[in-house]
Amino acid sequence: MALILCLETATKNCSVALSKDGAFLAAKEFAGENYSQAELLHTFIQDVLDEAGVKFADLAAVAVSAGPGSYTGLRIGVAAAKGLCYALNIPLLSVSTLEILATAKQLTSAYKVPMLDARRMEVYTAVYDANNQLIEAVSAKILDEHSFENFSETLVLFGDGATKCKELFAHRTNITIDESLPYPSAKDMLVLAHKRFTDGAFEDVAYFEPFYLKDFIAGGGK
Repeated sequence: MALILCLETATKNCSVALSKDGAFLAAKEFAGENYSQAELLHTFIQDVLDEAGVKFADLAAVAVSAGPGSYTGLRIGVAAAKGLCYALNIPLLSVSTLEILATAKQLTSAYKVPMLDARRMEVYTAVYDANNQLIEAVSAKILDEHSFENFSETLVLFGDGATKCKELFAHRTNITIDESLPYPSAKDMLVLAHKRFTDGAFEDVAYFEPFYLKDFIAGGGK
C-alpha cells in the first residue's frame, strides 16, 4: 500500500491531495485572488491526513508540483515537501505543473495547450496530444498573433494564461479557449505521482530545486 501526499502550489491554487495506490482518498484546496500557500499549506496537509484517518508516519512518499509557476509558491511547496521527506525518511517525487494541468483536461482529439500566466502577454506553456504525450517542450512564450502558427491541428488553450488570448486568437479557426480550468490541482497529480513512485523516479531531497524557468524578479509579486 502506497500512501502519497501530493502538493500543488505553483499558482494561486493552494492544493493538497492524498492517494492510496494512485486512487483518491482526500483533498483540500483554495484559490483566491492572492497567493495563500504560506498561510494555508500546512493546515491543509494536516486536514487531509485527518480526513483520511492516516498519520504522517503512514506516508510512503511526498509528491510536489515542480513548476514552472509562481517562484514563491513553488519555493513554499518544495520546502514543505522536502522537509516532510527528510523528517520521515521517505522519497520525494516531482511532477511538471503543466503536465498536471494537461492531465486534468480530457480530450479525445486535438492538442492540449496548458498555459500559466507569467504577466503581460507571456505564459508558461507546452503542447500535449490527447494522450498527454509532449509535442512541444515547456517554454516561457511571449504571445502574439503568430504564436502556434506551426500547428494545423485543433488546439485547446486552457489555464489562467489562456484567458488573455481570446482577442489575440479570435481569427484563428483551429484555436479554442477553454476558461473552465484555470489552475492545476493536486487531485490531478495522483496517478502521475503513483507512476513515478512505482518507477522509482525519486528526487534528491537535499538538492532538488523547482523548475522556475525564469529568474526571480524582486518586487514582482510572484
